[in-house]
Amino acid sequence: MNIWLAAVLKAVAVLMFLGLNAFVLIWGERKVSAYIQRRYGPLRVGGPAGIFQSAADILKLLAKEDVMPGDADRWLWLLAPIVSLVPATLVYLVLPIGRTVVLQNLNIGLVFFSSVTSFSLLAVFMAGWGSNNKYSLLGAMRAGAQLFSYEIPLILSTIGVVIVTGTLTLQRIVQYQTHHAWFVFPQILGFLVFFVASLAELNRTPFDLSEAESELIAGYFTEYSGIRWALFAIAEYSNLFTTSALGVTLFLGGWHGPWLPGWVWFLLKSYLWVFVGMWIRWTLPRVRIDQLMDLGWKFLFPVSVANILGTALYLVVR
Repeated sequence: MNIWLAAVLKAVAVLMFLGLNAFVLIWGERKVSAYIQRRYGPLRVGGPAGIFQSAADILKLLAKEDVMPGDADRWLWLLAPIVSLVPATLVYLVLPIGRTVVLQNLNIGLVFFSSVTSFSLLAVFMAGWGSNNKYSLLGAMRAGAQLFSYEIPLILSTIGVVIVTGTLTLQRIVQYQTHHAWFVFPQILGFLVFFVASLAELNRTPFDLSEAESELIAGYFTEYSGIRWALFAIAEYSNLFTTSALGVTLFLGGWHGPWLPGWVWFLLKSYLWVFVGMWIRWTLPRVRIDQLMDLGWKFLFPVSVANILGTALYLVVR
């Protein structure tokens, strides 16, 4: 097959999954939140259990007027949603979906994943500054501080896995777990740090300080509507899945499992992780900004460093 045709087909497959994933997760979040809060959730917009509510939302967003603030920085404001969505798409390149299913098996896959996802910070500042709105700017500053603070322990929490396996290739990390134990128990400290830090990185409750409605209206994307707001939402739900998929790859054996095909196990584990994240969002109250920073710098950071030192010391002694 021509290399360019293969690249186009891979890109189309990723984009199709990106849209379908957002479609399902938006509906799923509504049903999960309704169940937890003893409500019904979407029911009336056709299909089983109101599944086509997401389709109605898409049509509504496409029909909405696209309004740009008069004093906004035009190019920063226009490009911010796109910059937010591109990293959410690129990370699918290195995720090992099955035993032989990975779009690009990079030997620095974990570094690539961490580097690409860090661009979301740039999109946040572009949206907040470009909107020329004090609430958007304050939301961007909060989100920037939060992303920077929790990205450090998030990355450090994965180093224990890298030390044990001796590789940065995500596929080889999964293959190591197929011959040994899943890392969720040997690396329990790294797993817990990764899970909590990932919720903060995704701006999910109880860490959704950048869009605290009572203080900031909607945070850094206050001035966005219609399809541009939808791009932020799609990026958010795509990041929710990809971060869950990375956690599954590093700590829960990735595609490894009995009887079923590997890609089925990969999706089941990833969506189970997503479900737990939704469960937490609709159960716990929002923390304060000082509590958020204290948790990241005074607890998660030292614990992640201790996990690295403990893992290295164990391997040296053994």
